[in-house]
Amino acid sequence: MSTYLITGGAGFIGSHLAERLLDDGHEVIVLDDLSTGSLENLETAGRNRRFKFVGGSVQDYATVSELVEPAETVFHLAATVGVMTVMKHPVATMRNNVRGTENVLEAAARSTPRKKVIVTSTSEVYGQMESVPFLEEGGLMLGPTHNIRWGYAASKLVDEFLALAYRHEFSVPTVVVRPFNTIGPRQTGEYGMVVPRFFEQALDGRRDIHPRTRGAHHPADRGQSGHPERAL
Repeated sequence: MSTYLITGGAGFIGSHLAERLLDDGHEVIVLDDLSTGSLENLETAGRNRRFKFVGGSVQDYATVSELVEPAETVFHLAATVGVMTVMKHPVATMRNNVRGTENVLEAAARSTPRKKVIVTSTSEVYGQMESVPFLEEGGLMLGPTHNIRWGYAASKLVDEFLALAYRHEFSVPTVVVRPFNTIGPRQTGEYGMVVPRFFEQALDGRRDIHPRTRGAHHPADRGQSGHPERAL
C-alpha cells in the first residue's frame, strides 16, 4: 500500500483518480481549494477510511510541504482551468499555475527521500501547431501575447520547464503529461469546457455546433497504461 497526494483532487479528473487509487488499496490525500472542484465529486472517495481531504491552496507552501511529506508520489493536477476563468482572471491564472507547481516541486525536492511528482500539463501547449500527429520532441507555437488566452498555455509550459529543471538540478523524479480533451461524469461546461457545451447546445436544439477532430478520453482511462499521452 502506498500513499498518494493529489492536488486538485476534488476536480473532474482528480476525483476519478482518487477513486482508482483507493480501489487499488492505496491511501489518498486530496488537497483542493474547491475553486472549481466540488466535495460532491469526492462523495464516493470520502466513504473510504483510507481517504483524507484537506481544504487549501497549492499556493500555501506550508500546507503543500506538510502533505507531500507522508506521500510517496504526488499527482499535481491543481490549476486554474477553463477558458472563461482564464480570460476573466489572467493574473490569478498565471500565479496559481506557476507558483503552485513550484511549491509542489520544491516540497518534493526538500523531502527525504525525494518524492516523485507527476505534473499535469495540457495539450494547449501545442498552440497553433498544424502538423499532426503532435510530437513531444517537436516545436511549439503559441499565439501573440496580447491575446490573454495564451497565458494559460504559457503558464503550463513554465510548469513543464520547472518539472524538468527540478529533475535535472535536484534529481526530483518528475513526469509531465499533456492530456487532451477528457470527458465523462462530473465534468461541467461552467468554465468553458468544450464537450459539455456541445451537449448543452444539442439539448437546446442549437445547430451551430462545429466540433473539430481532437483526442478525447474518459477520466477513468487516465489510470490505465497505453493511453495516447506519453511521459516527457
